[in-house]
Amino acid sequence: MSSEFNATGRHSPEDPAVIAADTPAETRAASQSVGDIVGDLMRDMSQLMRDEIALAKAEGTQQAKRFGKGAGMLGGAGYAGHLLVLFLSLALMFVLGDLLDHLGWGALIVGVLWAIVAAILYSMGRKALKEVEPMPETVDSVKHIPDALHTKEENR
Repeated sequence: MSSEFNATGRHSPEDPAVIAADTPAETRAASQSVGDIVGDLMRDMSQLMRDEIALAKAEGTQQAKRFGKGAGMLGGAGYAGHLLVLFLSLALMFVLGDLLDHLGWGALIVGVLWAIVAAILYSMGRKALKEVEPMPETVDSVKHIPDALHTKEENR
């Protein structure tokens, strides 16, 4: 089986491989050198990677804007909730102060109630943080990277 090449290293149009090609891809493969095909492949892969990175940037920007908007709204809701708790606490303090005939006792009782809430939340939060593992699968896979990079004698 002989192949006919022209001066540029490509198969000539009279080459049997070019004539027998049924699809444009087969015609291209039969008429181009391996170096040209590899060059085209590398250029196409490079363009694909650039396009994917551009798409990821665009999607990331869009998602970050949505996230920022949602986080801002949650922050506003948190501030409003804080004000709600503050004014309800003040109202409770004044009611207790009227019942006990001294505003200071009402303030002390509300303060102690909030100290109890703070202690409970601190305890629960500390317990929850102790149960968190720092990305166990990622840590495990990173530990295996040095093994994968070392060339072993039996693989040569």
